[in-house]
Amino acid sequence: MKAKRTLSALLMATLLATGAQAAESKSQAVNVNADPALWVVKDADTTIYLFGTIHVMKPEVQWFDGGVKAAYNASSEVVIEMIQPEAKLIQAAIQKYAIDPKGVPLSKKLPANTLTAYKKAMESLNQPVAAFEPFEPWFIVSALGVLPLQKYGFSVDAGIEQVLTRAVKADGKKLGQLETLDQQLGFFDNLPEATQIKLLDETLKEMPNYGRLMNTMLGNWTDGRPDRLGVLMTKGMKATPEVSKVLLADRNANWANWIENRLKTPGTTFVAVGAGHLAGKQSVQDFLKRKKIKAVRIPS
Repeated sequence: MKAKRTLSALLMATLLATGAQAAESKSQAVNVNADPALWVVKDADTTIYLFGTIHVMKPEVQWFDGGVKAAYNASSEVVIEMIQPEAKLIQAAIQKYAIDPKGVPLSKKLPANTLTAYKKAMESLNQPVAAFEPFEPWFIVSALGVLPLQKYGFSVDAGIEQVLTRAVKADGKKLGQLETLDQQLGFFDNLPEATQIKLLDETLKEMPNYGRLMNTMLGNWTDGRPDRLGVLMTKGMKATPEVSKVLLADRNANWANWIENRLKTPGTTFVAVGAGHLAGKQSVQDFLKRKKIKAVRIPS
């Protein structure tokens, strides 16, 4: 397992895993000519575009064109959830947040049924179980979300944040972030161990649906249907509402505050965050509405 690839896809992989129980019975055909949702928030002298991303993507999907490309071109700054840190910083973060400081092996923490399912899943992915013994349960959830990606045709390198970051560097635009690596990993590391194990258990139960779920979510995204994506995410989080609060609601509220403050500074900014944050109840738009700030859907 490559740590850099695992952590760059960490949040999306975990959301996908926790949403697996809501997967539709039939996979949805994916439109390679994507028309994803795009919103704009603006006042007299400030424009902020809101774009929902997929952190892992099928390389053949074409999305960086039309309204999305126009919004990007009009922006002097692009803001994503987190700027990819250097490899050495990621390695240090793994040591700090993902490895149990008490040295208790993962297999000693898991209930018998969960342990059996976990070993079966790792073996199916040709991963040595012993190599993951030092890690905390939340990291295993993320690994199980990332490891099968290639099998289903997804690539981290084709992920939207990766594409945007390369474009920003090539075009000389400013790149900003909403959170730091420590913050993002802290969200998971601070979950009670019992919650982490529950999350792992739910993930293992739904592993057979993973490929179907990935395609369903991507299909909703490419067709510009954030309402369906929101329903899927909400259903998927029912088993672990405490995780939904930490990973979605609380962060969405913080990002709405960021947007409110950003409106005080003139200019045009392109904000790209995971599509699940811009869909359903307690989305970023919902929190903006509470502040009487309107996010308007525009053609993409």
